[in-house]
Order: sequence, then structure tokens, then C-alpha cells
Amino acid sequence: MSGADWCVLVFTLLGIICYGIYRSRGSRNIDGYLLGDKSLPWYHVCFSVMATQASAITFLSAPGLAYTSGMGFAQFYFGLPLAMIVLSITFVPMFHRLRVFTAYEFLEKRFDLKTRAITAILFLIQRGVSTGITIYAPAVILSSILHLDIQYTTVAIGVLVICYTMYGGTKAVSHTQLLQMSIIFIGLLLAGVTVVYLLPKDVGLIKAIHIAGKSGKAKAIDFSFDWNNQYTVWSGLIGGLFLQLSYFGTDQSQVGRYLTGSSIRDSRLGLLMNGLLKVPMQFFILLIGLLVFVYYQYHAPPLFFNGQALEELERGPYREELLSLHSEHEALFAEKEKVVSELSVALDRNDEEAINVARERLHEFGDKNGEIQEQLHQLMKVGNARADTNDNNYIFLHFVTQKMPKGLVGLLIAIVFLASMGATASGLNALASTSVVDIYKRLVSRKVNDRLDLSLSRWMTLGWGLFCIGVALFAQRLGNLLEAVNILGSLFYGTILGIFMVAFYLKKVGGSATFVAAIISELIVVICWKYEIMTFLWLNLLGCLSVMCLATILQALQAKKIQ
Repeated sequence: MSGADWCVLVFTLLGIICYGIYRSRGSRNIDGYLLGDKSLPWYHVCFSVMATQASAITFLSAPGLAYTSGMGFAQFYFGLPLAMIVLSITFVPMFHRLRVFTAYEFLEKRFDLKTRAITAILFLIQRGVSTGITIYAPAVILSSILHLDIQYTTVAIGVLVICYTMYGGTKAVSHTQLLQMSIIFIGLLLAGVTVVYLLPKDVGLIKAIHIAGKSGKAKAIDFSFDWNNQYTVWSGLIGGLFLQLSYFGTDQSQVGRYLTGSSIRDSRLGLLMNGLLKVPMQFFILLIGLLVFVYYQYHAPPLFFNGQALEELERGPYREELLSLHSEHEALFAEKEKVVSELSVALDRNDEEAINVARERLHEFGDKNGEIQEQLHQLMKVGNARADTNDNNYIFLHFVTQKMPKGLVGLLIAIVFLASMGATASGLNALASTSVVDIYKRLVSRKVNDRLDLSLSRWMTLGWGLFCIGVALFAQRLGNLLEAVNILGSLFYGTILGIFMVAFYLKKVGGSATFVAAIISELIVVICWKYEIMTFLWLNLLGCLSVMCLATILQALQAKKIQ
């Protein structure tokens, strides 16, 4: 990066951190540290919720996902607006009325301590691992920019966020997230405009989308009903609805965000506005990835977007084989570039026959490129058995650092860091609050001591931060980070949501039946995932319905025994 980029990056990050610390001063008890004294207006709630969900993974992996797989991932969010309506009607007033610190306190009042504890433990496992992955994402950037080992940058990022979260708590997180999302929106708009500007003069936005469509990348809607198709309208509306209901309704990292609202109205407005803004925002991020794909139809892409991995291979004994693959790759692109130009002309003339011929040839080039990539991956594995052959997370990063104008590079990198800080800080805050309120204060000591509780919350933040750093050090083996986080969530969210649905709507079902049903349902979900019986979005529906059905049956059997 240039000196101007470094200045923009450092100034933006330091400004945000100092502002958050300044606004969070005065948190002297657990209520202020974990809930921000429940004093934030609806727009704070909205941007805080969005920033928690839109981690660095979103801005690194989503464009890469659109580049490689197309726009289909947009369907993942189709259930989000519906989920926000359901939560605003049911969960929000309940949590506010009960004046809880965490979502899981309600479960003990409705059921018993063991049901509350198992739900909290499921959340801690899922959120702890997910937060570790969000730490890894900005470490990828810092590693690429500074050419340092990713393990060092992972630890550095983790320590920075731990210190920031330990000091400020929820107030620091929420206040900075408002600024973060404002900067993110501005940066994304500039990035989109810049990508279009960098395309050839005769290729505008509409034509770029047409070219991507003929290459099989622009299909955003799929009405087929296929259990093995990850992204369809139905998996998004149904599976996505249950995933979003669980994420926003039972995940303390999100519940903690809207519990900071000054009233039920503010919390509801914040969630509903999130439902309205999130889908267009995600679509726009994917669209940027699509435009980057079109850019690389006219400009030669690298053989492998993770430059460090390529440099490591080049320094090894397989340099000649790598050079041979480079030559094949360049020759293939030269041929493909001519076909892309022919496609562009055919689109201008609206010549369907020529368009179809060009499209078929582009698909052939895609297959040939896949063969070259497979040879490269095998070469990397021979050179280093632990080599990461998935460069999906590096596609947008490479484009930003190599092609964007000075100054804007620093701003876009700052955006990814800000998103990571917001999501990671929210995750650590949620892990600390759940550990203190749901585990320590119920299973270890119930004494009321504000100073001790505040101190313990900070130590729990440190402990979970170190755990998340440990997870982050292994995250490079997970492939596309965005998909990895959502798959991980889907293993737990359905079961957790099922417990809450029983609590809200099945009034005759007790704690023991729900507890056993939750354990059995979680085993069913894990087995279905392990043996690939269905794609991950449907696991949320499976887990929820399993808990509700099994709990009802077990309660009926229990009542029959008593009779």
C-alpha cells in the first residue's frame, strides 16, 4: 500500500477506537458494561445489529463467492425481513418486559436451570468458534499487506480487539458500530463506482451484468426445490427464516445489541430497519464481486489470488512446473479475451446465435481453467501438505490492493478491519455476558456484587478472546469463511431456536422433556450434516422442528406415566 493508504487506514482505525473509548467512559457496573444502560436510540440499534452481522468475512468472502459461484448466495437472506417481523412481535417485548441481561435467563423462568444451561452452552460453543473465524479474516489482509506469517497477524488482531472490548464493553461496541456502518456504506459505494470505471469504456454496468450472466454468474433466483442445492428461493425463505430467527432471536451477540435499545419501540424499529437494509446491502456486495469477475474477463487474473502461497511455491523445487502452468494460464486467457470481445460485440448487435456460440466457448475455457487450477493445487499439496488451496477469500483483497486508486485502498482495508472489530467485539461481549450471567452467577456464585461482576466480565472477555485466537489459528483450513460461519451456525441455531419456540408457544411442555429433546435433536442435526443428507440451511428447520416435535411427544409420555 502507498503512504496515503496507510495514513487513511491508521487515521480511520484510531479515530474509531478513540471515539468508542470516549463514549463508553463511565461504565462502572455490569448493567452499563453488558447492556449500555439500555439507553440507545433505534438507529444505534439498527447499525449495531447490522455491524455485528456484517463482519470482515462478509467483505472478504462475499465478493469472492460471487466471483466463483455467482449471485445465488443473495437468496440466503430472503428470510431475513420475515424474521425481523416475527422477532419484533414476539421476542423483543418479552425480553424487555423480563429485563434480562441475556436471552437464556428467560428459559430458566419458563423451564428450569438445566435447560437454560444447555442452551447457553450450545451458544458458547457456536459463538466462540464463529468469533475466532471473524478474527482470522482481517489477519488475512494484514498478512498479505505486510508479508508476515498469518499466525503473527492473527494474534496481533486478536489482542487489539480484546483490549478494546475489555475496556469499553457494550457502549464502546454500539457507539463505534454506528460510525463503522456509515463509513462502510460510503466505502462500498465508492468501490462499486470504481470497479465500473475500471471496466473498458464500451462496457457499462448493464453490459457487465449481461456478460456475467452469459458466463453463468448472474443468476440470483432459483425456484427449484432441491435438498442438495444450497441456495434456492425456498432454502432462503424457509431455512433462512429459521436461521435468522435463531441468530437474531437467541444468539446473545445479537440479542445483546437490541437489548441496549431505550424502549421496546426503539428495539423494534432497529430490527425492522435492519431487515429492510441488509438484503440490498448484501446484494450490492455480491454485485461488486460480479463486477470484479467481469473486470478479469478483460484483464489477466493471477494464476492464484493468494500471492504469498504462490511465492512460497515459486521458491521451492517445483518452480519449473509452476512456470509451465503460468504459461498455460496466460495462453488460455489470451484466447478467452478474444471470445469475450466477440460476446461484447454480439450483445451490442443482439445477435443471439453469436451470443450462444460465445457462451459455449466461455464455458469450455472455464473447464480448462479448472483443470489448470487442479494441477496447481496438486503441486501446492506436494510442496506443502498443509497448503491452503482455496484462494476464494483473497480475490477481492487482491483486486483492492492491486487495482484500486491510492487512498481508496486504505479506506476499503479500514472497512474490513472495522467490520471485524464490530463483529468480534460483539461476539466477545456476548460470550462474556453469557458466561457470567448464565453460567457463573447460576452455577458457581449467586452473590450480588457489581464491582466483582464487572471485573469478572472483563476477565471472561479476556479468556474467550484467547480461545477465539486459538480457533483463528486453525481457520485457514475452513475454505470460504462466509460459508463456514453459516454452516457452523446452522449446526446449533435450529436446536436453540426450537427450545425458544417450545418456551413461547408450547405452554404445556416442561423443562425435562425440552432438555432431552434438545440433546436428541442436536445429534440428529450433526448426523444429517456429517452424512450430507441435506444442505446446511435446511438443518435450521430440521433442528427447530425436531425439538418441538420430540418435546411434545416426551411430555405426553411423561404425563401418561404419571397417570
